[in-house]
Amino acid sequence: MADLTILVADDNPRDFEFLEQLIKTWDEPCQVERAPNGMVALEMALKQELPLVISDIQMPEMNGIELARNLWQRKPQARIIFWSQFKDEMYVRTLSRIVPPETVYGYILKSNTRERIISAIRTVLLDEQCWIDPEVRKVQGRAGHSQTALSDIEFEALLDISLGLTDNLIAQRRYLSRRGVQSRLNSLYNKLGIDQEQFHGEKFGDAFNLRNRAVAVALRRGLINAFELEHEEKDFQAWLRRFRGGREGR
Repeated sequence: MADLTILVADDNPRDFEFLEQLIKTWDEPCQVERAPNGMVALEMALKQELPLVISDIQMPEMNGIELARNLWQRKPQARIIFWSQFKDEMYVRTLSRIVPPETVYGYILKSNTRERIISAIRTVLLDEQCWIDPEVRKVQGRAGHSQTALSDIEFEALLDISLGLTDNLIAQRRYLSRRGVQSRLNSLYNKLGIDQEQFHGEKFGDAFNLRNRAVAVALRRGLINAFELEHEEKDFQAWLRRFRGGREGR
């Protein structure tokens, strides 16, 4: 067997060294290369005929999901293992939309034992079979259920309220009427299982804020997290500059 080249995309040197040591215990000869972020990993992987990649999810420049999206668009045969301490529903949700048909991939949590991590890596990269962490499978079930899975526009609405946008600003950004914004938000509340009636009436009055409640539920489910909200904030600020520039130019 020719030497395998396995690319590890991880901004944490310790995690890379851990994986490198595990892979070196194999009988098969392997070369292990490191990329400190998703952007560098993409450049390196595109040079390989059959990219074999182990990628962290939360990385600077380009996260693991975006790395996979861009790599699979060019090389759908690439085998990618997502190696992360996170099983956030937002990642699982996005991943379900970008995996090409018949593509071999894996998802392993860093909290697993050395033996299970080795088994998962070998299963995907050598045996060409998918391997999904049992804990991630539970999240996949929720993310894929029609009564609880968010649509793209509901997820968009969640991001907007998580960033603190008003109805008026959401309407401007998404080219909606205020009624359209309210319709999206009501749909989001229903998917998150927030019964609007329980937060009104004589007993509670206005004690609860539906927007804040939705964000709290979404955080608990892993639909949003601080790392990805930083990226969304940058996108919003870029839009806001264009929006203000357009108004001033009128």
